[in-house]
Amino acid sequence: MSLKPNRRTFVKSTAALGVGFWAAGGVSAKPSTSALEEIKFGCIGIGGKGSSDSAAANDTERNQSKVIAICDIDETMHKKSDKKFPGAKKYFDFRKMLDEMGKSIDAVTVSTPDHTHAVAALMAMDMGKHCYCQKPMTHSIEEARKMALVAKEKNLVTQMGNQGTALGNLRLSAALIRGGLIGKVKEVHIWTNRPVWPQSYGLQVKTKPDEGQEEAWKTRLKEVHWDEWIGPAKKRAYSPDYHAFKWRGFWDFGTGALGDMACHTMNMSFMALDLRDPLTVHAVSDKHDKNCFPKSSVIEYEFGEYKGRPPLKLTWYDGGRMPPAELMKGLPKYKNSDGVMQSYASGALLIGEKGNFYSPGDYGGSVKETGLMVDGEFTNQRRLDMKPEYVRSKGHFTEFADAIRGEGTPMSNFTNYAGPLTETVLLGNLAVWSGKKVEWDAKEMKAKDATPDVDKMIRHEYLNGYSI
Repeated sequence: MSLKPNRRTFVKSTAALGVGFWAAGGVSAKPSTSALEEIKFGCIGIGGKGSSDSAAANDTERNQSKVIAICDIDETMHKKSDKKFPGAKKYFDFRKMLDEMGKSIDAVTVSTPDHTHAVAALMAMDMGKHCYCQKPMTHSIEEARKMALVAKEKNLVTQMGNQGTALGNLRLSAALIRGGLIGKVKEVHIWTNRPVWPQSYGLQVKTKPDEGQEEAWKTRLKEVHWDEWIGPAKKRAYSPDYHAFKWRGFWDFGTGALGDMACHTMNMSFMALDLRDPLTVHAVSDKHDKNCFPKSSVIEYEFGEYKGRPPLKLTWYDGGRMPPAELMKGLPKYKNSDGVMQSYASGALLIGEKGNFYSPGDYGGSVKETGLMVDGEFTNQRRLDMKPEYVRSKGHFTEFADAIRGEGTPMSNFTNYAGPLTETVLLGNLAVWSGKKVEWDAKEMKAKDATPDVDKMIRHEYLNGYSI
């Protein structure tokens, strides 16, 4: 077969994508709100990823947007914010911030640990505030469904922080797959180098300072507003093994390797193949105690036919597990800092009837390494790239801000894209938690024969006065 599609074939195949797919993603001219001269932001969580999210929200140089309120449980973050957001009001509890500043704020960013995404975002959305929320959009499946519905009902502009969605190479790759470049896709294999934080059965958490560190521990306890960090979860003592980074490995706070990275690494395949509402999910993992996520896992999703796309299987690998070696043979490698050629530690490989499509890394890859493998011969994306206008983006956060001003709809909006993607991702964790094959009823949002223990992972219980 010819590895490089001609323009006529490309245009014909990508036309079959339909207006609906790309319109849902943000390139349509559908107005969403009345225009605002300057968007007033309240930023919930300004450390970690919240640092760049809040910086993007504070586009004062062009008089586009301004951060007027910040909320963070860590006083060290507040001290660092004085120069970045002069005049912004400071809070430790997002509920107080929204109560006091609700009439002044137009939109929020939510960049907190996963377990507080929904309680913060839904409070703001119920008040009519547009919402940018970090990945994964939520901690539970019910939360993702509800945020998608509220966004639609209130006609809000929303965006999940899976930034690769806006990258041209990712969008082009998805368009090529949807257009039939490799024919019917039978399998998808996705792998990650996560976790890069402590995560395993029986992991011990530090609950008291080491000898000689008592004063530093006391100082840190004064800086961290721990009750606000715990939020809706079961209360437990402060530990540096939770805040500020290692919480991702604990079921009460994070979503493990899958939740941390699948909204990125699964993104291109989801866009290309509408990977929503799997029929079954099954996980094989290391032992875990339902406190900490397992050290590694392999998760298999089975998808039924969807809008003409045939049934297929997706397999996720984390904790050092990888797809079969025969599938990886011949794929491009990159030169590391030591000058040694090595395989990408994360990526996606789609197995089609006409060949395989390789998307390295977490964000859709580059044109040099992305491409088509047929009979052992690799053709990179540069030879396939037709650069159609509709795959271009002004930038991920820019899509969100422009939509608030009435220009288009973000690609990764909660209702049409980010909500269904998050549900698919979190179903993998449901399978890990349950330890058996999950038969999923997406319409009813139920797992067949689910025990109360499993059901609580679909629909959380909220403690300490929090709710959705």
